[in-house]
Amino acid sequence: MAKTKKVFGGRNKITPYNKFMKTELPKVKIDNPKISHKEAFKLVAQRWKDSPENPKNVQEPPAE
Repeated sequence: MAKTKKVFGGRNKITPYNKFMKTELPKVKIDNPKISHKEAFKLVAQRWKDSPENPKNVQEPPAE
């Protein structure tokens, strides 16, 4: 009996990280045309750590 492959509908949602990388990576490459893709990726990943778009950087208001 042949194995059947399970198919799930649609693509996964784009994470905030992936969205950030998709928009920021081209900007870095335009600003630094001679930089390698690997180095550009490292720069953008570093920017992600401090980005307000990063859910880990969202500060909750203090509880009253």
